[in-house]
Formats: sequence, structure tokens, C-alpha cells
Amino acid sequence: MVRKITAKRRYRPEIKRAPTLQTPDVIREMCRSTTLSEGAIYNVVYQMQKVILTAHRVGQAVKIDGLGTFTPTIRMDGRFDILFRPDPDMLRQLNDGTKFHAKILNQSNIGKSAADLVAQWNVEHPDDSVEE
Repeated sequence: MVRKITAKRRYRPEIKRAPTLQTPDVIREMCRSTTLSEGAIYNVVYQMQKVILTAHRVGQAVKIDGLGTFTPTIRMDGRFDILFRPDPDMLRQLNDGTKFHAKILNQSNIGKSAADLVAQWNVEHPDDSVEE
């Protein structure tokens, strides 16, 4: 018997990700579309990091219009973390289906419930059904 999470992970829709865009690639792309130099863009990124850390160390969230909000949080074990919430307009643009070109795995399962995914697992794996 398998756990429910196994069925959900196997059948949930997910984006087939391309390799991660690394900082030098981002910087080069920004240079192509602005008048800023690589050095200037690196400086802005590092200064933004400093401002965010300084604000977080005193309990302040940081909202950057067009990008999103960075909020300090604490885990149960006492370690600090940062929650990032994208700008609503950025999410609206991402959700414009006419501009999204990555492959979606298990696309036919969009809109299905967890129970539907478990049922799908049980049909396809009758000898290894999900434990209740």
C-alpha cells in the first residue's frame, strides 16, 4: 500500500522545467533591454539584498512594485526564512495562457481533486492501492 501523497505527486499537473536561468544570464538579458551596464545591474541586485536583509532584521516586509513582497518569517525550529509573494500583476501576466509556452505534465488532471488522483492511482495500480 502507498500513501496518498505518492498518488498526488505522481498525477498532479506540473510544469516541465527548463534549466534554471542563472544570474549572469539574467544580467546579460537585462543589459540587452536597458541602458544599464552589467556592473550597475549587479550593484542594484546586491544593494536590494542589503536593504531587504536590513528591513527583515527589524521585522519589516519589503514590497517592490512589479516584483512582489518579501516577508520575514520564522520556522518552528527557530530558523528565519523569507516568504516571497509575487506582485499580483506579475501573476496575472504569468496566467495569460496565450503567452505560456512550457510543457505541462499531467495536463489532463488540471482541475481534478486529490480524491480523483487517488482513484486514478488505484485503477492503474490495483495491487498497490492507496492506504486509507
